[in-house]
Amino acid sequence: MPGPIFFLQQRVGRNGKLFRIYKFRSMIVNHDRKGITLSKDQRITPLGRVLRKYKIDEFPQLINILKGDMSFVGPRPDLPGYYDTLKGEIRDLLSLSPGLTGLDSVFYPFEEESMSNISDPVTYYKTVLWPHKVRINYWYYKHRSHWLDLKIMLNTASLLLFRKRIFSLPEIP
Repeated sequence: MPGPIFFLQQRVGRNGKLFRIYKFRSMIVNHDRKGITLSKDQRITPLGRVLRKYKIDEFPQLINILKGDMSFVGPRPDLPGYYDTLKGEIRDLLSLSPGLTGLDSVFYPFEEESMSNISDPVTYYKTVLWPHKVRINYWYYKHRSHWLDLKIMLNTASLLLFRKRIFSLPEIP
């Protein structure tokens, strides 16, 4: 794959502060920038498909954890224009450090695959998935604990290895 090894992008972090997230590059260089990437996206390289399938492209975020930009568990960091636009008490989510994994990741572990069958994925994300992720992450904010973080990490590992959860999820409408 010609080009840089890392993909760097601005994300919204704790207290709304922007930071640069590190990922292994999984797409061709100089591709059109879209906010949502689906599993069948032609811009994804063959190696990139493997990296994304097993979430290996996320490993460089350990650098973000060491730098203090992220934690192991918390809401996944999003692009500007999402979390930073929240209003009211839900804005308290910005007090959390974004995570390498989170409760929203356990609810929607294969989002790229499932959204590939949606006719308008951008609208679906903005009107269905995004609001539900906000509710999930706000529930996490109100109920977070070391035990919950451990369950999220174990579920994440199980989903990556076996594609199934080992702990049940809370009911979050």
